[in-house]
Amino acid sequence: MRVIGPGHFLFAAGMAGLGVLSLIYGDFALVWQPVPAWVPWRESLARASGILLLAGGAGMLIKRTAGPFALVMAAYMLSWLPLLQVPRVAQAPADVGMWLGFSETMLLVTGSWMLFAALAGPAARQSMPFVTGERGARVARLLFGAACLGLGLSHFVYTAATAGMVPAWLPYRLGFAYLTGAGHLGAGLGILFSVLPRLAATMEAAMISCFVILLHIPGVIAAPTNRLQWTMVFVASALAGAVWAIASTLRHASWGWARASAAAATQ
Repeated sequence: MRVIGPGHFLFAAGMAGLGVLSLIYGDFALVWQPVPAWVPWRESLARASGILLLAGGAGMLIKRTAGPFALVMAAYMLSWLPLLQVPRVAQAPADVGMWLGFSETMLLVTGSWMLFAALAGPAARQSMPFVTGERGARVARLLFGAACLGLGLSHFVYTAATAGMVPAWLPYRLGFAYLTGAGHLGAGLGILFSVLPRLAATMEAAMISCFVILLHIPGVIAAPTNRLQWTMVFVASALAGAVWAIASTLRHASWGWARASAAAATQ
């Protein structure tokens, strides 16, 4: 096994878990894979997706196959945008819920992209310099920053639903909904405008990781046979892994105001 960081493990485990659920239920990952009911051979496609997710997640944890499977997962996550998310946004461009799905998928795309860049072998780096180099990392970070704005906005539009997910033992649940929304917005703006970008990405990764620990794992424990709870814990784990992968691209940056040079960031 070759695990290069928490993002690598969380993303791979989350994808593999979603694959297992697809194989068990013969269905896609609920609202995160909004495949219309009228699609022909839907159950067969769902199981094929499950095999791909399971193989991709497991393959990313094997040293010899980590790079190729990371590329497969990045390409598959990218396909979710034009096939699943863009049509929904185009049909209801004023619906923040549609943009939430788009933004979450964009996080998975950028995170899997950066994981491939980190796991790629010399041949892949040479043949795909934009994908694996610093220019690609900058583009991925900008897309990530924009996606964080969509996440943050959803917390303010769907405040009651967000507050309902906060553990009952925490006080001021509505305040936590606003606070986490502000956290998403702050992280996105920090990345987009290079204001404490390393801190912004790291805090975003830590916050989503806390969601996994405080919200989703207890949800699974409370309802171990509930498909939605398992789906949420795997999706949240993959999202946390994706954000940790983005944060790792800023490991050479200062925690303060200074920006890392492009040369340093590629080492």
